[in-house]
Order: sequence, then C-alpha cells, then structure tokens
Amino acid sequence: MERKLASVVTIDDLQPIKDADLIEVATVKGWKLVVKKNEFRVGDHAVYCEIDSFLPLKPEFEFLRKSSYRKMGEQEGFRLKTMKLRGQVSQGLLLPVQVLEGYDYVMGEDVAARLGIVKFEPPVPAALAGICKGSFPSFIPKTDEERIQNLSKEFSSYREQVFYVTEKLEGSSATFYFNQGVFGVCSRNLELLESADNTLWKIARALKLSEKLAATGNNIALQGELIGEGIQGNPYALSGQTVKFFNAFDIDTQEYLSMPAFREVMKVLDLEPVPLLDENFLLPDTIAALLLLAEGTSMLSPAGKAVEREGLVIRSADRTISFKVISNRFLLKENN
Repeated sequence: MERKLASVVTIDDLQPIKDADLIEVATVKGWKLVVKKNEFRVGDHAVYCEIDSFLPLKPEFEFLRKSSYRKMGEQEGFRLKTMKLRGQVSQGLLLPVQVLEGYDYVMGEDVAARLGIVKFEPPVPAALAGICKGSFPSFIPKTDEERIQNLSKEFSSYREQVFYVTEKLEGSSATFYFNQGVFGVCSRNLELLESADNTLWKIARALKLSEKLAATGNNIALQGELIGEGIQGNPYALSGQTVKFFNAFDIDTQEYLSMPAFREVMKVLDLEPVPLLDENFLLPDTIAALLLLAEGTSMLSPAGKAVEREGLVIRSADRTISFKVISNRFLLKENN
C-alpha cells in the first residue's frame, strides 16, 4: 500500500490538555495531534500530514522553521517528527482544508503532490547506495507496512484474529530474489548492480544467497533488515553487517509465504529471521494500548546495554493482514 503522506481527513475528536490554555489534542484516524485551541471542530475536514513528511519552503509552512527545518540533500524543507508538547505526544501536522485553495477534493484523497510534500529520506551511506541497475522490480512488493494508526476503522475486526508478532529492527531494508534464472539485490527503492564494495552484495555473497535461492527450484524473493556497522548508528553493537529476514515471497503466485512456510524456508536455507516475540497474539482493546505494548527492550540488545526497540510488526499467520506498530518512546528518543 502506497503511503499517503498528506490526505484529506475528518476530525474525529478534540480533547483538552491538562494545564494548557492555548492548545488541545485532536484525533484523526488513530493519530493524536496537538493543535491550536478552537482552530478546528469535530467533524471538520482538514489535511493531515504524517510524520516523516517533508514540506517545501512555502510561506504557509514557515511557522515550522524553528522546530522542523531540515535539508534533504540539497533540498530545504520542514520534516515532521514525533514530538511531545505539555506531556502530550503529537504525531504529524493538521492543516485547515483551505490550504488546498478551493481544490475539489474527495475524502481520503492523497494531496501530497498538490502541496509539494514528499517523504523525508535520510542520506544513504555510499556503501549501501550502490550503483543503480533499475527501479525496484515490479514483480515484488516493497517492504513498507502500514502503521496501525492508519487502520483505526479496521482495528475492531482485527481483534477477532490471532497474530504473530516480530520485532521491528532499526536498519535498512534489503530484498534478494531469484526469478527466471536471474539473481537480484535491491535496496528499499532500487535494484543494484553487482559491485565489490556494495554492502548488500557483500552480504549476498557471504550468505551464498544466489546459490541457496536457486536451489529451491522456485522463483522467490527474501526480504529483511540489514543491520550492523555503519547502519543507523549500529544500536545492536554488531561487528560487520548481517541481514535478519522477515518475508518470503512467491513470485509466481504473487503471495507471501505463511508464517509456518517462511520458518521452514529459513531453516532449510540456514538463514536468520527477525526475533519472533509471540505466535498467538490477540490485540488489546485500543490502539493506544497496542502502542504501549510496542515499547520495550530489543531482543538484539548487546550484553550490558538495554536498546529501545523500534516497535513491532504484527501479521496474521496466513499473511492476509499485516501492519507495524512503532514505539512512541523510540520515536521521541530518536528525535532528541
């Protein structure tokens, strides 16, 4: 599912913030945002910009300069991050619908392009970036789970399901595939040419992924998280780099393998999956309660050091439902 960085929404709720006279907290879908008091009313239409949105340098966004000015390469703009104001976590930005200047929108429409909003992408180290071979293969889905806050309407029905839970690792997305006799290596957005220096290709050679995937006799893709030295500050204090896998995708049937089938593939290919936390998980009553469960210590914490985990990835065993729950505590710590 393509992420909607800026979309037209309805304000679901407004509540006061203790000891705050000028601000209040709005609820949009499953997100909580601090807004100016009396700027919005319940039921109003507005434009919601998600965290990690990168807003352009325009007069209407200049109020963000003090808190959010950043550069992305040579491009200047304003990055939206998780913040805490008067004890209230605030995630994203709510804009009056008038920012669309009379555009005839429909509810839920993605208006990011209209407003010049793109996703903030931190610089990629040269050893990861590699040499582009082409766009990410069209026959494999990208690894970008939907956040639970965007699934508030589905949440009650999800509570009838049994899920498995894995830890979301802090690293860089990696995809390796074997299709019609061709082996390929991909970063989050691109397929990469083989080179001696590229980290992802080094990992592929070290793990003998081309030979292992070919030996399955299937057209298959494995997706995982690259972690270790030079990646996101190496919070797990690893020596070198490695990949922990979380997906196996059947290219011919265009389906993800079920959890039991994925675990069997990991065993047969002698590869490491991401940490499995629970195989029989039931969702709590509310999204707020689930966000609290996302907070905790990483299973990959090095000896003598407790590393805050990034969050959880929650999937049904048959892979028909899948989403991520990012820890607010992690986000706030990351932004300090």
